[in-house]
Amino acid sequence: MNPMTTCSIDNPYSPTASADPTQPDPEELMSRDEIEALQVERLKWTLHNAYENVPAYRELYDEHGVHPSQFQELSDLSKFPYTDKEFLRNAYPFKSFAVPMSEIRRVHASSGTTGLPTVVGYTQDDLDTWASLVARCFRFSGVEPGQKIHNAYGYGLFTGGLGAHYGGEKLGCAVIPMSGGQTDKQVQLIRDFEPDAILATPTYLLAIADGFRKAGVDPRDTSLKRAVLGAEPWTDEMRREIERTFDITACDIYGLSEVMGPGVAGESAVTRDGSHIWEDHFRPEIIDPFDDRVCDLGEPGELVFTSLTKQALPIIRYRTHDLTRLLPGTDRPGHRRMGRITGRSDDMIILRGVNLFPTQIEELALNLPSLSPHFTLEIDRPNRMDQMTIHIERREDATREEAIEDGKKLLSEIKTKIGSSALIDIAEPETLARSSGKIRRVYDHRNK
Repeated sequence: MNPMTTCSIDNPYSPTASADPTQPDPEELMSRDEIEALQVERLKWTLHNAYENVPAYRELYDEHGVHPSQFQELSDLSKFPYTDKEFLRNAYPFKSFAVPMSEIRRVHASSGTTGLPTVVGYTQDDLDTWASLVARCFRFSGVEPGQKIHNAYGYGLFTGGLGAHYGGEKLGCAVIPMSGGQTDKQVQLIRDFEPDAILATPTYLLAIADGFRKAGVDPRDTSLKRAVLGAEPWTDEMRREIERTFDITACDIYGLSEVMGPGVAGESAVTRDGSHIWEDHFRPEIIDPFDDRVCDLGEPGELVFTSLTKQALPIIRYRTHDLTRLLPGTDRPGHRRMGRITGRSDDMIILRGVNLFPTQIEELALNLPSLSPHFTLEIDRPNRMDQMTIHIERREDATREEAIEDGKKLLSEIKTKIGSSALIDIAEPETLARSSGKIRRVYDHRNK
């Protein structure tokens, strides 16, 4: 362990939760000017904490000729370089922590499917903050203290399960820690325990709906009233599909492990117009993913985050690769709002020179009555030409002939609106793989 120094700037963060769990936290109701003044003070501490206690940050900033003392106003943040997963992987496993291991109370990590996992750590204050922000998101999405929550996010190194669990308890709810998978048991416990809300990925919630139908139960006849869904991009068409299927209100929750986990942003059950970022704890930016220019409000690009209160793992100008845009706040006017995530800059499909994302296919498919939300994209290169095949299930109440006709319409829509040609394979209901976590949509065989 590298020797740690004491940050020369006092941490300005002191948690202030509402005494009444049904009411907003004081910071939620701050004006834009109040939020930005708070961000300046907290950014000063964050930058000094990172520079003085994490050698990787000190080396990065010295290399770029910048020092935390040069930060005096929000525009000065642009002087500091971006970081990314590779920055954290180079510090594997614990060299990115700004506190000694004796102060770490939990460690999470990404799946590491494309290399070393990114490791994140939390002090007790970090865990308290995390639980409070998840609770804020749940309350914002209409979940109330005293209700029962069915948690179908995966537990373990993935931050979703435990992050949601402690947030639900912080709000004052009874949490049912089901985790992902075992769909038949999910159905049984929802029927027997009668929870008020469910937490899951959007695609897995639809798999649970299939489980209800398989058991001969209409998903609309359950006790569920709310769903708080995250961990993968989903469209408004998917929201309508879920709300119709279960007769519930579905809201988004956003987060990623490196920044904290779920709870970085949450969606209002009143407006349902995108997740508000809790800017008392995170400073967002949108940048052009190709030239790194900081974009204006409303301009699409890649989402970048700087943490303001994290002790164990400071995150500064971290490139998420999520593509979205920042918008003015609505239900919480002082906090910026995220547009729908359209995809990831590192997951974009380039097909014969055309850029496309799975969410674009989802949006078009769900407007056709016989096509289901269950689909995958398979890409290969026969005869040296890129070719994409869409494998999509027909709905149970639709004939194969109807699905074939809608499949032709989908290909025409893709050609007209996205500018790409594709093939289509109409699959029978419940024949494509389901996922209890993040869905895998794309199977790209071109480099094999």
